[in-house]
Amino acid sequence: MMLLDEILSFNEKFVVDKKYEAYATDKFPNKRAVIFTCMDTRLVELLPKALNLKNGDVKMVKNAGAILDDPYDSTMKSILVAIHALQADEVFVIAHHGCGMTNFDSDAFLELTKDRGIEQSAIDQLKVDPNEWLVGFEDPAASVKKSVEIIENHPLLPEDVPVHGLVIDPATGKLDLVKKGY
Repeated sequence: MMLLDEILSFNEKFVVDKKYEAYATDKFPNKRAVIFTCMDTRLVELLPKALNLKNGDVKMVKNAGAILDDPYDSTMKSILVAIHALQADEVFVIAHHGCGMTNFDSDAFLELTKDRGIEQSAIDQLKVDPNEWLVGFEDPAASVKKSVEIIENHPLLPEDVPVHGLVIDPATGKLDLVKKGY
């Protein structure tokens, strides 16, 4: 069976058995916070457990590496929507040790795209320089500091919203404080 078929089959039973009732909440975060973190699969369940969070407690925004380098991209828009429209009062930027974006090699990545059938002509048509766009970081703590600064300096961020920075160990869940926003 293909993955989509497995998911749809499971979902049908999930709905019929009303398993969704255990996750009932509304759109406002109970703990009035938004977390910006990495999409790493190791964090899907570990991060909420390590922070004592349950469904409905926070808004969660994710991307590769928890990297924010453009104050006007969709990540920042999501953070601002969480604050202004959904009652979040704090922001947490949480990267992790052993991230795949550490020392990210854009040339090697572009070779992977070619291995998957992407032609060089498609790469040449990008509206950005791939070596400037496809970047990672050397140190997760330094990357967190940069993301925190971008958020803190956004003209639409209220002055009373603290922005915290942390790095989590994806093996143990241990948090290292990078910046306390209070």
